[in-house]
Amino acid sequence: MTEVAILIGLPGAGKTSFFQARLAATHVHVSKDVIGHGRDASRRQLDEVRKALRAGRSAVVDNTNPTVADRAPILALGREMGARVVAYVLDTTPRESAARNRSRVGKGRVPDVAVFVTSKRLQPPTAGEGFDAVYRVHAEGGDFVVVPAE
Repeated sequence: MTEVAILIGLPGAGKTSFFQARLAATHVHVSKDVIGHGRDASRRQLDEVRKALRAGRSAVVDNTNPTVADRAPILALGREMGARVVAYVLDTTPRESAARNRSRVGKGRVPDVAVFVTSKRLQPPTAGEGFDAVYRVHAEGGDFVVVPAE
């Protein structure tokens, strides 16, 4: 069965690192950082997820995805396409994320204020949104620990 994995977390939380470590071998990477943030970025993102699912491949949506409204179209598409839809929440504090973000260079780095603004908007995902599973992800000792959310 195909899967749509939605990564949720602050800028600098380690979402892309988690993807590379745990999901790159099995999921197509869909990110607005790759697609671009310009006009129709959300539509293009959904098109990429749809394309992967039609090809029988799982997809991971690697953005901050902070609110229920941000996640709803991705969830709906996954359901429509018969995929399992899973949330992975990268647990970091705004200070930890801001520190990681400061070590980035080029387009990968966002202004610190973006980390703190996103933290105020962040709505933890729940099974009630329609997820098949919700997991919390913690970085520990250079690896990621994944546990079911309560």
